[in-house]
Amino acid sequence: FIYTTAKQDYAKKLLEVLDPKKKLIRHCLSQSDCVCSQGCYWKDLTRLGRDLAKTVALDHTMQGFPAQAANWIPVPWWSGDPQDEELLRLIPVLAQLVQA
Repeated sequence: FIYTTAKQDYAKKLLEVLDPKKKLIRHCLSQSDCVCSQGCYWKDLTRLGRDLAKTVALDHTMQGFPAQAANWIPVPWWSGDPQDEELLRLIPVLAQLVQA
């Protein structure tokens, strides 16, 4: 899943960059799938329809997940740099979570 507070058009463009062959990402949630409170959008992981005990969210800001802070794994902001390998560094952590 990709879950972004961005509008759907931007999310589609992001998917074209992240998964141009459409083989990795099956679902994309955007701003219309977020909760809006006082003009701010945040992501509600319950909208994924998954067990939250088995769900993690990678994001550069916890503000996107105030109701599910325990599910949040911080990552640096992505600037579009094709040489950015931050997510690759998380593979060992994610592998441990899969085993747990």
